[in-house]
Amino acid sequence: MSLLTPEQIAATHKANLETLFGLTSKAFEGVEKLVELNLQVVKQSLAESQENAQKVLGVKDAQELLTLQAGLTQPVAEKVLSYGRHLYEIASATQAEFVKVAEAQYEEQNKKIQALVENVAKNAPAGSETAVAVLKSAITAANTTYETVHKATKQAVEIAESNFNAAATAATKAAQQAAAQASRSAKKV
Repeated sequence: MSLLTPEQIAATHKANLETLFGLTSKAFEGVEKLVELNLQVVKQSLAESQENAQKVLGVKDAQELLTLQAGLTQPVAEKVLSYGRHLYEIASATQAEFVKVAEAQYEEQNKKIQALVENVAKNAPAGSETAVAVLKSAITAANTTYETVHKATKQAVEIAESNFNAAATAATKAAQQAAAQASRSAKKV
């Protein structure tokens, strides 16, 4: 007695291939966004380097050079933080797509297992009620475990995101304070 027909097996393989190609497409979209971001950063960095070199060449004394350096510190720090935020957004969006697919796959497989257990329960010989009950109990326990792990993972991701945002805010403030202090120091010289 086979549990799956050849048509069901073929349909399952087709669905799995579609999922694989969909995930591959999402991964490439993430890589494409990352490459685009890096190209943008390189272009912008080259332009700013040229502009800053021109400014440095136009400096007339040490005081002006120190003031120029102080003025360049904060924008660089802000750009590094912005780059980090963009990387995080790309990674989060790609990860969210993978999670969405994984959850859909889990739900689909769970429905299939539930249907299989119900089918086994209907066709089970007399006296096998205990075995069917144990099987149902095991599936319920596995589902409960999955839900617990899923909730814990979701909470961990939210905490990590909150910590990332707090660190970015603190780094921005530190960069602003360092730039202000450098500017004050340059004016004293």
